[in-house]
Amino acid sequence: MDRTYEKALEIIDSRKRVRRPNAACSSRASLLPNLPVGSGTSGLRGMPSLVGMAEWLQPVGHSADDINALNIIHVAGTKGKGSTCAFAESFLRAHGRRTGYPAKTGLYTSPHLICPEERIRLDGRTIDRERFARYFFEIFDRLPQLHSPYDSSLPVVQRGPRNLQLYALLAFHTFIREKVDMVVLETHSGGEYDATNVVERPLVTAITTLGMDHVVTLGPGMENIAWHKAGIFKSGAVALSTVQADDTDRTVEGVLHGRAEAKGQVVRFVAEDERLPTGARQLQPRVQRKNASLGLAAAEAWLEARGKPRELSANDVQAAVEQWSWPGRFKVVHDAGISGCTWYLDAAHNEMSVAIAAQWFAAETAAASAMPTSSLESGEGSARILIFSHINELRDSVALLASLATALRDCQAEIGHVIFTKYATIKPGEDKADWRPSLEAEKLHATWQKCQPGTRIWDESSIGAAVARARDIVKFSTCSAGQVLVTGSQHLVGPVLEILQS
Repeated sequence: MDRTYEKALEIIDSRKRVRRPNAACSSRASLLPNLPVGSGTSGLRGMPSLVGMAEWLQPVGHSADDINALNIIHVAGTKGKGSTCAFAESFLRAHGRRTGYPAKTGLYTSPHLICPEERIRLDGRTIDRERFARYFFEIFDRLPQLHSPYDSSLPVVQRGPRNLQLYALLAFHTFIREKVDMVVLETHSGGEYDATNVVERPLVTAITTLGMDHVVTLGPGMENIAWHKAGIFKSGAVALSTVQADDTDRTVEGVLHGRAEAKGQVVRFVAEDERLPTGARQLQPRVQRKNASLGLAAAEAWLEARGKPRELSANDVQAAVEQWSWPGRFKVVHDAGISGCTWYLDAAHNEMSVAIAAQWFAAETAAASAMPTSSLESGEGSARILIFSHINELRDSVALLASLATALRDCQAEIGHVIFTKYATIKPGEDKADWRPSLEAEKLHATWQKCQPGTRIWDESSIGAAVARARDIVKFSTCSAGQVLVTGSQHLVGPVLEILQS
């Protein structure tokens, strides 16, 4: 068989679930007999991703003890998970560079922005494609289920891992083969039944900011979502959480306390850490200080659990922040092809996140623009453009856009042009399709115009066409500069960033 990187991706992609089942799987109860009543778990559809993980790890050659020996920091939450994981890894990598331990770090996050191998990092660097393919086919050789097309009618273990389960297996296998000293592990969704929760004895567990997201599978309310996320808490593992902004009688924090106590732990809520450097661009906007503080607390708790000095040095903290980067979050790119055009990219994909993205865009553009937004089309100031796309059966794209439009309006960030697009990545020169706006697109138009009625709206059938449209608007505008906000999904931000960097 062809054992290239491309072939590995072909097999992984072939195991994507086409769509979630409409109803809860009737066989769940036999596989998960301890399914609690009244916890919100009835919202789950289909088989929980945790089912089968232990059974697939065994033929690959890894026991529960092998996974536990990775010395894991496990992170769940609604927003800020990737940033928090990257901060925790960066703090420990900086500490290891100074002291010699940890000598080698691993980081697993999901989803990827541009390339699938971004999900698995060693010492802060994406693994190379040769190792990605080599380790994948080592798994392939040991799991005969992967040799046949995915068949959802078979029992779970016999059908083999789905797409995300396979990525998690590949990450565990890579970290074990590479003999890392520690791993920071991000959940995919939820926590209790997430594929990554096959870890029985992490050293540290951490919960980032929680909000209303994945309601269909984790809801219906915040307490249900908190219950799922806190499923990563384990006996013997430090339990941390960022300070939760909950307006309903501290319900969320109460759930986290209860779930930690059930494991014999006391959850510690982490406030903003004053040791973080001021003025660092990596800690902008302010929410990143919150994520960094939780990452710092997790790193120090990990060192304490390993019997090492608890507190990182001031130099460790400074160096970790300076070396930290996270693609697709609060990213500013100056367009090399269009003079004066600046792109602001953030992969926000829920209502909490797009509101923060709007605030960040407003603050950044206000600082960069000498003229007020009222001069948008007057020959001065900047042409402000939004590129938006969000396609997800579990979220309401119209509600997401409404939150974004309202937040931009409240921040006085008036948008001159909005470009709606699909996730298609056809290059503009190859794009011959005539995309007629669907009913969904018409709803997006109406939602936007309700908040900012003076905006010119465009529909483009591919991401490449949307980028070309934005560049043309700036190029032929009478304004002196262009400011383009790209948000709504990683599936949008990744391809746009790839175009800009090409």
